[in-house]
Amino acid sequence: MGFWKTWFSTSEAVATTKTTSLEEMGREATGTPSPSNNASTGRSAERIVFSTERDIDLYELEELCDAVGWSRRPLRKVKKAIEHSFLVASMWQVRGNKKRLIGFARATSDHAFNATIWDVVVHPDFQGRGLGKSLMKYVLKKLRSEEISNVTLFADPHVVDFYRSLGFMSDPEGIKGMFWYPH
Repeated sequence: MGFWKTWFSTSEAVATTKTTSLEEMGREATGTPSPSNNASTGRSAERIVFSTERDIDLYELEELCDAVGWSRRPLRKVKKAIEHSFLVASMWQVRGNKKRLIGFARATSDHAFNATIWDVVVHPDFQGRGLGKSLMKYVLKKLRSEEISNVTLFADPHVVDFYRSLGFMSDPEGIKGMFWYPH
């Protein structure tokens, strides 16, 4: 459990609100304009906000998934997956009174020991700024606040190094996952 101890000490407070700004999370992402920079150029201040609200526009989520090249899935099934998830996390760009969905992740769980993270996506315009890392830390912090101690995920080969940089590893016991698909 050394990995968890480095990220989540018992003295660390976890936000109990449904919405958390990047600044409140202990901002580690870079490249997000600060309000003072925007004020001098006359542009609206930009904030990045994280939320666990499940009220997500499915068409906006579909546009986000399209932006990264994911295959389309039936919206009725996406809605059902969100409704039955243990945790739904979204990341928003907020400028003035406008907000834009720029990141999403969800997790399923047995509500006691285990959770699996699914559907992690960050809009390409916001990749490379540390926001994916911030989204994952937000999700992990929320799961740990529920005393979930075993977190798994499935990753495409091109993002394995990203998850390794967050402390994920192939099963140290050498156990390989098994899958069943209908024929």
